[in-house]
This record gives sequence, structure tokens and C-alpha cells, in this order.
Amino acid sequence: MSIRILYVGEIVGKAGVFTVKKTLAAAKRDLGADFIIGNADSATGGAGIGRQHAVYLRKLGLEAITLGECCYFKRDIVEAMGKTPYLIRPANYPYGNPGRGYRVFSTPKGKVAVVQLLGQAGFPRVHLANPFQAILDLARKLKEETPVVILDFHAATTAEKEAMAKHADGLVTAVIGSHGKTLTADARILPGGTAAITDAGRTGSLLSVGGQDPETRIQEFMSGIPAWAKDGQSGLELQGVLVEANDEGRATSIRHIRIPCTEVLDDRTGDGEGDQGQAGDRPA
Repeated sequence: MSIRILYVGEIVGKAGVFTVKKTLAAAKRDLGADFIIGNADSATGGAGIGRQHAVYLRKLGLEAITLGECCYFKRDIVEAMGKTPYLIRPANYPYGNPGRGYRVFSTPKGKVAVVQLLGQAGFPRVHLANPFQAILDLARKLKEETPVVILDFHAATTAEKEAMAKHADGLVTAVIGSHGKTLTADARILPGGTAAITDAGRTGSLLSVGGQDPETRIQEFMSGIPAWAKDGQSGLELQGVLVEANDEGRATSIRHIRIPCTEVLDDRTGDGEGDQGQAGDRPA
């Protein structure tokens, strides 16, 4: 029996949450997805996720929500993370940190393990354990419960993502790159039976800079002064990948997904739920 896993590319701001709201249910039906993972490291204010958004995205159909280097940016999610079992933050944070870095989920087609690791390059605020060492033990441990293991590798450089894909080939079912917010064209099955893609893209505004207002971002690059960027609101699209795996946990197919959102986000009201930033937010 095969299983189909839909991974939703990084959800950015109100536009991303709105796009999930308007497209995910139909995507699940049309693609025949048995399990849905989504990265939401930029869901609230473009950096991190607040508790309201976590609960709301879960209601909309995300069964596992992965994060990234912004996992602790919102105060209320730090307090709630231990009680929110569907949230997956990088597993290579120090032992004892709030939240969990992996979990085994039950689906109608069997169990699926989801694990996240943070890359080593490009994240000056955090210095975590080596992800290449970590996946060796984690894959072995998780495969004791299920052969289907999905790794969300949240990394900044193409080289590190490609290296992880080769390193984990045969150890996990799929290595899905996140953080770049740009859907890459290299979805493939590696010789050991692992599906891989360098970056699964973003969900939100396609006509933007990483999901955020282009003019604000351009000014930031010109001045060197960090800016509070607004969400982009044009060209809304759900991006991601669909992975199919067999009973042995080997990937049999992977393809990228692009689903336009034809409805228009009303900036005055947001998506209607959980769309406000919170005290303590940092510039994206």
C-alpha cells in the first residue's frame, strides 16, 4: 500500500494563511493526499508563528507543522509549544528546549515520522548540533516505529541542502528543503530510494520578495536598515511537493505543486482569524 504526503511550502504572513484557507481542502482532495505537512516558520508577521496561527492552520488541515530558526520568535508559542504536539521545531536545538524535533503521526495508510533539522550556515543567532550527525541517530530511532520518515531540512545554502540529500539517501523517505522560499526545479528520486528537493517554495504572494512587500525589501537592501516588511498580496499561490512512498518507506515519486489562489485577500480584515502580530516580534 502506498502513501501520498503533501508538503506545503513555507507559509508567509497573512497572505500565506489566507492561501492555505482557500486552497488546501481542494488540494488534498484532488491530489489524493493521505497526510499533510506544512512549514509555518514565517506565518505570523513574516517571522515565526503565534499560537493563534498554529491552532488555525491545524484547523485548516495541516496535520504536522514544521518551523525553523524562527521557532521561538513569538512569546506565546514558546509557552504553548510543549502542549502542541503537531508543531515540529528543529531537533538539533539543545536537549530540554520547549517543543519537539520529531514525532510519529498515525494516518489511515500507516504511520509517518516527521523530523526537522536546522542547517549550520547562514543562521548567526543560533549555533546548534551538527545536523549531519543528528540524522544518523534520528533516522535509526524513527525507523523502529515506521519506515516512512520525512525530513524537513531548514537550511540557507543550496550546497548544504544538496549535501544533506546525498547524506540521508536511503536513511529517510524524503529530504525536503525549506527556508529559501523559492520553489526549485530539482525534485528527484535518489539512488537509495529517497525523494529530494532543494526547496519546496512558499505559500503566499508570488509577486513579492520572499512573500513580503517588494518596495520595503528593496529599501532595506539599499539602506542596510532592517525594516518591518508588509506582506505581499499579489499572485497568491500554494507551493510545495507531493511525495509518494511504498510500504518499505522508499519514495516512488515526487513532484512539485503550484496551486493558484483566485480569491483576493482583503488587507483590512486579513484572513479572519489569528492574523495579528504580537509583542516581541522581530523584523523578518
